[in-house]
Parts: sequence; C-alpha cells; structure tokens
Amino acid sequence: MKANLIPALCLLCCITANAKVKLPQLLSDHMVLQQQTDARLWGEATPNSTVTIQASWCNLPVETKVNDQGLWETTIVTPSANFTPQTLTISDGEPVTLHDVLIGEVWFCSGQSNMEMPLNGFDKCPIENSNNVIADAPNHPGIRMATIERKSALTPQAYANGEWKQPTTENAQWFSATGYFYALALQRTLQVPVGIINCSWGGSRVEGWLPEEILKNYPDIDLNEAKQKERSWTHPMIMYNALLYPCRNYTIKGFAWYQGCSNVGKAGTYAERLATMVKHWRSIWKEGDIPFYIVEIAPFAYGNKPEGIDGALLREAQFKAAHTLIPNSAIISTNDLVKPYEAPQIHPQNKKDIGDRLAYQALVKTYGYKGIVADSPSYKEMQADGNKITVRFDNADKGFSPWIGIEGFEIAGQDKVFHPAKAELGSKPNEIVVSSQKVKKPVAVRYCFHNFQPGNLKNHRNLPVIPFRTDSW
Repeated sequence: MKANLIPALCLLCCITANAKVKLPQLLSDHMVLQQQTDARLWGEATPNSTVTIQASWCNLPVETKVNDQGLWETTIVTPSANFTPQTLTISDGEPVTLHDVLIGEVWFCSGQSNMEMPLNGFDKCPIENSNNVIADAPNHPGIRMATIERKSALTPQAYANGEWKQPTTENAQWFSATGYFYALALQRTLQVPVGIINCSWGGSRVEGWLPEEILKNYPDIDLNEAKQKERSWTHPMIMYNALLYPCRNYTIKGFAWYQGCSNVGKAGTYAERLATMVKHWRSIWKEGDIPFYIVEIAPFAYGNKPEGIDGALLREAQFKAAHTLIPNSAIISTNDLVKPYEAPQIHPQNKKDIGDRLAYQALVKTYGYKGIVADSPSYKEMQADGNKITVRFDNADKGFSPWIGIEGFEIAGQDKVFHPAKAELGSKPNEIVVSSQKVKKPVAVRYCFHNFQPGNLKNHRNLPVIPFRTDSW
C-alpha cells in the first residue's frame, strides 16, 4: 500500500502546484493600482483553464481564459483612489491573495544613476537631509515603491524582479530619492496613494533602453557589445530587454525620466533617439500618449572641464526633445540645484527640488491644477541694438529676480569669442538686457552654456532660467 501511495501523493502535489497561479513580482502585496481605469493583470496558470479574480472593491469576480501556453492577461476596473487597504484574490483552483493593495496614482521612473540614487546616497555622495527623510517615511504609508533589480538580457524577458515595498525606515533608505520626493510632492496635493516603479540603471545610455529592431538601424551602435561582460552599463538594449519590457503590462499614469549624462558627447543623435524611445515605450504600454517628464542633466565638469560645452549641448538636445519632438512632454531645469564643490560630482545631493519640480509639471499638465507654475523661463528671441542685446523669454510674464548681480550671461561679436556679460532687467517683465565693454557689436548670447555653470536668474516662482544659446556655432 505504501509503495502505491507515494506516487499518488507526488501526483497530487504536482497537480496542486500547477493549479496555483504564478504572478509577476510586480503584482505583489503592498502594490498600488492606477485609479479609475482598467488596470491590467497577468501571469501564468494551468493551460486552457479559467482564472478567476476577486477584488475586495468589486461584488462580481472577473474571469479570463488561460491560453494553451499557460499565459493569461485581463483587466479589472479600479475605483477612485483611497487609502483603504484592499485585497485581490487570483485563482485557477488554488487561490493567491494579495494584501494591502492601494488604489491611487502610479508613475514609472527611469533613467540612470541620478534616478537610481537611493535616499541612502552613494559612497561619498549623500542625499540632502536624508536621515530626516528616512525617519519620517513611516508617516507616509500611502507611498509605495517597486525597485526593478538590475539584470541584463539579449532578448525581451517575460518577468523582472521587483516587489512593492512600504515606506518603513528599513525600506525607504533604498527608495529612489528622486522618485520618493516626486511621490511625496504628488501626494501632498493629490491626497491619494502614490506608487513609483523605479526602473533605472546607473551609467546607462539612451540606447540601452531601446529594442534591437530599432537599434539595428543606427550605424554607430554595435549590438555585439550587449554580449560582453565588461562595462555592462554602457551596453545597448539590455536594460530594455531585462528591466523595462517586463513592466509594460503594469498600468501607469506616466513616465519620469532622468538620464543623459552617458550620452554627453553624442548630443547630435540624442534628441531624436529619446523621442524614438518615448514613442516606442508608449506603443508597448498601449495607453496612448501618456505624460513623459524629463529632468535636465545637472551641471558637472565633464572631462574635468567645467568650461567645456559638451554637457550644455546635451541639455540643449533634451530641451529640443521635450519642446519639439515628444508630445505631452516637458522638461525641468536643475541648473540652480548644485553647490560649487559639486563640480566634480555627477550626483548632486539636492533631489527634493527635482522631485518637487517634476510634481509641478504633473500637477499642472496631467492633473489640471490651477495656481501652480510648472515651466521655467526659456529663451524666446533676441534683438541686437548697438552694443547691447535684449533677450526675451517665455514663461516670464511676471519678471525675474535678482534685480542686480545677475550671473551666467555671455555675449560675442562676429569673432565668435564669448565674454562675460553684464545683465540687467529690461523695460518689459520678460526682458533681460546684456552687454560687455569687450564686445562693441554683439550678435550672440549664451546663458550658463557650459558643463558646469550654475546661474542665479529665476522667475517669480523661483524656477531657474533654462540654459540656452542664440547661436549655432
């Protein structure tokens, strides 16, 4: 009897194991589902079976058929956001129940190390006020974060590793600082739960977040680099395949992007490739032209040359992408958010103002709030008159500060040699008048157009003027 019983028990165990639904890690306890939408759910189960989903906020279950490969995907209607913990039970025989599920707003934060950088900081690179922020984290239980673990792949993967975490002091130290401050700022105004998916990799190029079918058309990209073990952070497509593609089914409100440092020196191709990336991401998420908000790369002495302009050219490409190439997009400036000693440090410590400025964009342009100013002043046009140039700006109808001691402007004549310029408030609120005794007939103006050159000119809501040049030299 015992000899016959063992195989029977083993068969029963196998059947039971097969009957338990397999979920991606992104569908876990403590997750946030996007409110008032058809939120996607997916996973594996017994081939050709029926998966039943029962949400605590719904009276009727949702059923979906599993295909013959054992894969299933469906949607569930979510209610208005609230802080009441919900449950979600998914079964094709043996139920799997997800606990402490919140309904709120979900944002996908991606890029390289300045997005990845946790509240704990990096070695020799602290986050401003981090200890206090981490200690305060349990006071914000409606903020949740899922951090996608690094791994590389040569082909698109079905799953990525990364579970949702609550903001305990132990967990919060590893949360993306930019993502966490973004969530805090959103929650302060929206007063709903906020979930952040942090999908970033330090040092990654924009090409790392694009698929092979696009990259193979770029003559300067060698796809064989992806097979190498050295310098993996520079490789093409591996982040897309292993980190981003597996997240595409998770319903989100929009994207926040903080990347560009590793493409410095390649500004000529960056804007178009970033726009191509956004178009492709939106196509695989299948949610239309959802928002895409960009963080300008910070001032940094690339090549140990603060006076160089490679970083400035990349910022210019970022601005071009946001303003002319990517619909439903915007950029925030970080020109004023560094300290002088951070010139050789690519990870400046002020991430709170970055999170806040991202939130201003979302609150105004995604959520429709009035009374908040989101956009920094940006160059509009110039007019030369003798030994002076008047520069006019968009997003500056209430004028500028400081009134005196304006820093960061340079002007040049036909010789293309730039000299520091005296800058004064113009006759109209959006005007700045620049001049230099060394330039008798100026023809071009630049503002903070160097690798590391913080300026001090801001609008009436303390948003900094975006670095620019009027020439194309």
